[in-house]
Amino acid sequence: MPAFHQILETTPRGLYCPAGDFYVDPHYPVDRAVVTHAHTDHARWGCKRYLAAARSEHLLRMRMNDDAEFQFLDYGEAITIGGVRVSFHPAGHMLGSAQVRLELAGKVAVVGGDYKLGTDSTCHPWEPVPCHLFVTETTFGLPVYRWEPQQQTIDAINDWWRVERDAGKCCVLYGYAVGKSQRLIAGLDPSLGTIYTHGAVEKGNEAYRKTGVELPETTFVGSVDRKQDWSGSIVVAVPSAHHTPWMRKFGNVSTAMASGWMAVRGARRRRSVDRGFVMSDHVDWPTLLEAVELCDPEIVWATHGYSSVVARYLQEQGRNAEVIDSRSRADSESDETDSAGNEEDPE
Repeated sequence: MPAFHQILETTPRGLYCPAGDFYVDPHYPVDRAVVTHAHTDHARWGCKRYLAAARSEHLLRMRMNDDAEFQFLDYGEAITIGGVRVSFHPAGHMLGSAQVRLELAGKVAVVGGDYKLGTDSTCHPWEPVPCHLFVTETTFGLPVYRWEPQQQTIDAINDWWRVERDAGKCCVLYGYAVGKSQRLIAGLDPSLGTIYTHGAVEKGNEAYRKTGVELPETTFVGSVDRKQDWSGSIVVAVPSAHHTPWMRKFGNVSTAMASGWMAVRGARRRRSVDRGFVMSDHVDWPTLLEAVELCDPEIVWATHGYSSVVARYLQEQGRNAEVIDSRSRADSESDETDSAGNEEDPE
């Protein structure tokens, strides 16, 4: 710990770099924030200055206050703040997501943010960044969480849509508005029917398209006449729309949730949806361990989820690992939903 205290330390406001006088993903508004990605539990509204990866620009500007001051860096580009060399490296979580690399006096700390390994057409893939200190999320840090190949899940979603379309139903697919929904839309087969979107999802689509991400054509639900026949189509919506009056317009529906929590028995029942598809934008158990091996740090800080389980397992494997609390209890939004369907917790 002493060797890193000038690079990174935990504080009530979040991870703080004393030498550079900035916070990484602060819990509360601060003067200078270095952010890993545009989800609002990481990019806190109200900060004076933001530093982030360039590919997150449209998403951040969409979500932040107009008078905020932004600076953006390409992946791999570095600047020096208070003697600390700061750079961003792909995290694979969503568009513009990044790991933050901090280097001072020959020591390197990497804040992984939220990340996943594997392919995703909507964002740059995660890259290992060798370091002395690695801060890793542990949202799904239990051996039970093991994701199937993405294409297998996408094929299952399209098969569900095809069957329900032929039965004359409208499919409603739930996923977080920014990140998850665009990943789902990118995999949908537009030859099956029209893809409609909730307003929050469509705003995310616009930012993705402005950044150059190709998505199938989508239509905002609010732009369509109320007498529209929705049968055979699919609507990509946020989970909070479930069981609301907004849903009535679609008539006979089949509902589904795309979430890592769908891997847990009973999660679909608690969400009261017809189908559950296991898809997460976070590392599962085996890829979390793979990431640690590839970065090969001297010290691992585990946070955001099953941190004690992960830290204990790594210790048993001979690694120096400890638990830190780097997430605010005041978080009001995150990138996914927990097994009970609460949008306040990460998925």
